[in-house]
Amino acid sequence: MKSNQKYFQMNRKANNKGEIYIYGDIVSYEWEDRDVTAVKFKEGLDELGDVNEIDVHINSAGGNVFEGHAIYNMLRMHKAKVNIYIDALAASIASVIAMSGDTIFMHKNSLLMIHNSWIYTMGNAKELRETADLLDKTDKTSNIAYLDKAKNLSEDELKALLDAETWLTAEEALEMGFIDEILDANEVAASISKNQYKLFKHVPKSVEQDVDKITNIEDLNKKNTVETPKETMSEEEKEIRNKIKKNCESLKIIMNF
Repeated sequence: MKSNQKYFQMNRKANNKGEIYIYGDIVSYEWEDRDVTAVKFKEGLDELGDVNEIDVHINSAGGNVFEGHAIYNMLRMHKAKVNIYIDALAASIASVIAMSGDTIFMHKNSLLMIHNSWIYTMGNAKELRETADLLDKTDKTSNIAYLDKAKNLSEDELKALLDAETWLTAEEALEMGFIDEILDANEVAASISKNQYKLFKHVPKSVEQDVDKITNIEDLNKKNTVETPKETMSEEEKEIRNKIKKNCESLKIIMNF
């Protein structure tokens, strides 16, 4: 994949394995080199071809809800085993994309942020009520992704976290069930632009100092690339997951993903 090499990259590695880096904002249209769209994501995913496993590295403050849901669904529907790595930050819709993983890893100095959807809008009272109804629907869609992964949380508990715009440490995310394993700390700066920073209410100081200090994929030390831990899944669980994947493949045809 040749576009957005600094912030969005897909590579095919040895042993039928793919590697994806999402290191920018999720948007509908590309305006800057760190923007990631669902269309570009699909093009890259198609170029990866027939792979058995995909490592997805995320360092993103989020962005467009519908683009993010499309990326989430593409990963969920893919036949490959998907490993998600939260390299520094998975915030807003990027946190939903993170939930697409069969296994989710998070570095111990990384953050996961969840909140309710928001939108810029204008219009009369009727139009504004319709917009509020749309936000309720997008929130329900995102909540399904969270609750499917975080089995330890009730809907009411999740709602309280979303209402508060909650920034979770790796330990907190693991305790609540959002992730599966904590990895050692790394030196990647949180990817958050000034525009995204202004939209959040409770940005931790550790992230504030990294505003606009976006890590380039080109700058990453490839010697420190995380290797997928050895398989710990039981044969019974593998069989169950394979059945789910087959059902998803059938659904994929119907839904035109």
